[in-house]
Formats: sequence, C-alpha cells, structure tokens
Amino acid sequence: MVTHMLIATDGSELSEKAVDHGLDLAKRLGARVTAFTATERWSVLDMAQKARTGATNPIAEYEQMAADHAAAILAKVVAKASLAGVPCETVHCAGKNAAEGIVEEADTRDCDMIVMASHGRRGLDRMIIGSQTLRVLALTTRAVLVYR
Repeated sequence: MVTHMLIATDGSELSEKAVDHGLDLAKRLGARVTAFTATERWSVLDMAQKARTGATNPIAEYEQMAADHAAAILAKVVAKASLAGVPCETVHCAGKNAAEGIVEEADTRDCDMIVMASHGRRGLDRMIIGSQTLRVLALTTRAVLVYR
C-alpha cells in the first residue's frame, strides 16, 4: 500500500506532467506527498568567470538564484496539491546530484514510491548525458513510477 510518495520535479514540461499524474494517484490512494527538486552545485569555472567579469560574490548569487528557482518550482507543486486536497511537504536539495538526492530523501522519509519523469533520451544522448531516472532505478529498492 502506498501512503507516502516522493514526487521529483525539475520544473520542465514533462516533469510537470509527472507531478500532475503523481498528485492524481496520491489523491486516489489517499497518500501524502513530498515534492522534491534539486539544484546542482556551482561550477568552479563558472564562478571564476563571473568573478573576472566583476561579480563580487558569485557563489552567493548563484545559490540565491538556485534557491529562488527551486522555491518557484515547489510552490507550483504545493498549489496543485492543495487544489487536489493532497497533503504536501517540499524539499530542495542543493549542491547534490539529483538522483542521489532523490533516493536519499525517499529513504530518509520512508516513502513507499518515487514518482518522476523520464526525458526520453535515447541512444547516444543517453550515454553522453546520462539519465537521472536510470540512476534512481539503479540506486533504490523502492517502487519508481516513471512518466514519459
């Protein structure tokens, strides 16, 4: 029985569809939801470039921008969950690989299921870019519902 779902989102169009379907399923099951988003750690090269072009504190600027972006993504999920009558908490994981953050958070919160989107990359793109979805599937023993 699923009573707690972690719904991972990056705010993309496909990810929003996964959020919608995940919330619908949570409502039908009477489950609560933890909405999750991650932001990557700042790049040393990017921060050095910004400092060379005059930024006084590029790391703080990046972290604030990432936090604001994550808050906007999660606010959308909270609003949708509220409309659906689904209890929803939020988590922003900053500076960590998304897949590892998703699995760690699902384990910490003892979620029964992880819901996420697949970007549908195929062939060479998947090999070069990698797939957070495939990595989650490899790292967890929990049920994972992937929307395409």
